[in-house]
Amino acid sequence: MSTKHDQIIKYIENLPVGGKISVRAIAKELNVSEGTAYRAIKEAENKGLVSTIERVGTVRIEKKMKDNFDRLSFAEIIGIVDGQVLGGRDGLHKTLNKFVIGAMELDAMMRYTQKDALLIVGNRIEAHELAIKAGAAVLITGGFDTDDRIKRLADEKELPVISTSYDSFTVAEMINRAIYDQMIKKEIIVVEDIYTPLDHTYYLQESDTLEKWYTYNADTTHTRYPVTNETEKVTGMVTSKDIINKDKQLSVAKAMTKNPLTVQPHTTLAYAAHMMVWEGIEIIPVVDQQHKLQGLISRQDVLKALQQIQLQPQIGETIEDIITREIELLEDEAPDIVFSGKVTPQMTNQLGSLSTGVLTTFVTEASRRFVRKMKKGDMVVDNVSVYFLRPVQLESTILIKPRILEVGRKLAKMDVEVYSNKKTLVAKALLMAQLLDR
Repeated sequence: MSTKHDQIIKYIENLPVGGKISVRAIAKELNVSEGTAYRAIKEAENKGLVSTIERVGTVRIEKKMKDNFDRLSFAEIIGIVDGQVLGGRDGLHKTLNKFVIGAMELDAMMRYTQKDALLIVGNRIEAHELAIKAGAAVLITGGFDTDDRIKRLADEKELPVISTSYDSFTVAEMINRAIYDQMIKKEIIVVEDIYTPLDHTYYLQESDTLEKWYTYNADTTHTRYPVTNETEKVTGMVTSKDIINKDKQLSVAKAMTKNPLTVQPHTTLAYAAHMMVWEGIEIIPVVDQQHKLQGLISRQDVLKALQQIQLQPQIGETIEDIITREIELLEDEAPDIVFSGKVTPQMTNQLGSLSTGVLTTFVTEASRRFVRKMKKGDMVVDNVSVYFLRPVQLESTILIKPRILEVGRKLAKMDVEVYSNKKTLVAKALLMAQLLDR
C-alpha cells in the first residue's frame, strides 16, 4: 500500500516536463497537508525531478541521466550566473548543447548560433532577436535588459532570455566550471549504478515463517535476506546464525536481527565498500528516504565496480587526482619501497606550505600502492594519525616510505615516514587499514 508521500512523488513524475509545481497546489490536488507536500517536493528535487528557481518557482525538469551529465539546463544556468529571467520561462527545463560568446560581427555570430544553443552577449538587441529566431536561448551580460518585443518572442518560442551582472568572459568561465564539476560527478560511482533492483531481489516479510528462508537458501545458496514489514520498510535481516536450532514454523519477525545497516541509492561506492569491510558483511539492503526496500548491494558488486573504476579513463579531475598523479615509485631505492611526490601550488595552504589534508592523501595513496606492491591486495583506510609534522615548502620533492608494522589476513598496521628533499624528516604517520582480497 503506497503512502501519501509516494503518491505525491508519483504525481510529480507524471507531470509534463516544464510544468509548474507548488506546495499549495499539490496539497489541494491530492488532499494532503502542505507539510507533506513540501517534504515530497524536496525529495523530488533531490532525485532530480524538479528544480526551484528564484523569482520563477519550482519547475518539473527532465531527470539528468549519467550519459547526460555534461549538458546543463537553462534553469541550472540561472543558478550558476546568479541571473534573472526576462522572458521564455516555459523553456527553463530545456538543456543546452553548447554556448556561443557573441564577441564578433553579427553574421559570424549567427553562423555559430543554432537550435538549443545559448548565446552569451551584451546589449545587442538585434543579436537577441536573431538568436531566438534560430532556436537559441540568450544570456545577456553586464546587467542589461532587452526590448519587450524580444521578451514576447521568447515567451512564444519558449526560449529563455536571462540577464546577469557578470561580464561575458566570467560567465563562460563559470559555465565551463559547472560542466567540469558535472563530469567529475559523473565519474563517481554510487550505489544506484550497481545495485540489484527489487524485482531481482530475494527478501522476506515479517509474517513469513523460517521455512521460506530454507526455500530461498535452496534456490540461491545465499544465507542473508532482508526483512520488510507490511509497508515494505526494511526492519531486519535474517542470516544462517539467526535460524540455528529454531523451529521452521517460527515467524521471521521473532528470529531476525533488527535495525540492519542500510544504504541509499545516492550513497557512494567508496562509503558502501568501507561499511562492508568494516562490519564484515556480504550484502546491504538499499532503501529510499522512507526506508522502503529498493534492492540489494553485495560485496561482489562492490569489488567488481572498484576494479572497473581503475580501468576507466578520467574525464574530470579532482584534487585527489592531481595529488595521486604526482606519486611515483622510485626503483633506485631498492630494496626499500619508496615513493616520491612533487608539491605543486594547488597543494599548499595560505602560508605556501604543504596542506595537511594533501599530506594525508600522499600518505594513504603511497600506502595503498605499497600494499599492492607487496601483493596483499587492496585496502580501505580506517584511520590515519599524523604524530609528527613540519612545514614542507612549495616545489619541494617529498619521499614517502611506508613500512608494515603488523599484517594479518584482514588488517594492516603501517608506519609511514615522509622526507623533504631526500633527508629532512617532515612527517610521521600511523595508518590502520582493512585488507580487501583480490
